[in-house]
Amino acid sequence: MIKAYAASESGGKLKPFEYNPGPLGRNDVEIAIEYCGLCHSDLSMLHNNWGITQYPFVPGHEIIGTIAAKGAYVKNFTLGQRVGLGWHAGYCMACHSCLSGDHNLCAQSEATIVGRHGGFADLVRAKSTSIVALPDGLNAQSAGPLFCGGITVFNPLLQFNIPSTASVAVIGIGGLGHIALQFLKAWGCRVTAFTSSEAKKKEALTLGAHDVLDTKNPAELEAAANRFDLILATVNVKLDWNAYIATLRPKGRLHLLGVPLEPLEINVFPVIASQCSISGSPVGSPASIATMLQFAQQHKIEPVVEIFRMDQVNEAIARLASGNAKYRVVLSNL
Repeated sequence: MIKAYAASESGGKLKPFEYNPGPLGRNDVEIAIEYCGLCHSDLSMLHNNWGITQYPFVPGHEIIGTIAAKGAYVKNFTLGQRVGLGWHAGYCMACHSCLSGDHNLCAQSEATIVGRHGGFADLVRAKSTSIVALPDGLNAQSAGPLFCGGITVFNPLLQFNIPSTASVAVIGIGGLGHIALQFLKAWGCRVTAFTSSEAKKKEALTLGAHDVLDTKNPAELEAAANRFDLILATVNVKLDWNAYIATLRPKGRLHLLGVPLEPLEINVFPVIASQCSISGSPVGSPASIATMLQFAQQHKIEPVVEIFRMDQVNEAIARLASGNAKYRVVLSNL
């Protein structure tokens, strides 16, 4: 039996929960969980904001642990090896996206917390193709958020071949944004942080930003016209997107990583006139995750985390929901 924490209804408190995972599949691995990050996607799923949650619901998709068991066909991992598991727990391995290396775009992919139980538990199972070995030298305690938040902000750098000479801005210095600043600085870019928080200005500079612009000051946005090659929007709230588009250089890109639930209100003419792009992307493929982990190891990049015991899960959820966490929350079984 796997021991976990589950909610029985939308927005409900998580309570101890046990379930029988059944026989281990031939291509599956079972991970003994050491740490599991808590992500805003977990909160969205807990409250069924996306209409796809099934209860009882066990959150958790930023998992670090060791391989406790493996199926007969799993040859590329060893028992006791430390690995990580993110948003995806499996892929079809037969579609064009999978065969092209874009596993994260697989229409038949299995999400770790959609229709299955996640990592707020002592054990979790997944297909071996979805897990990635953790490089030596990465801090296991803080590495979990890299498997969702980290790859979310790193993936665009790979997908769009962002050069080190690019001028890049990040909207929102929180769970995603604080990792993005670190990656972009190490990538070599000129990095600007957009934030409405006076308290976060100094922190943004410490994390890697060269400049900080106040989003509450229209004059600062106007002065940034024609400045950025790429803007990474990590927030999930409605903004004046046209004001940000005006800060893009010709052929610049506004890239959405957060999930605002309201439709975007975009003036098309400035997009056409400057040949700008508006895009979005999910997490990355296992190969992209491995590349990100290697980059983080080489440049000593580490999410800033607050640690809670696994049995403090409801306190941890409240901390994240408050908006005061600095910057990611991680649950520990150790």
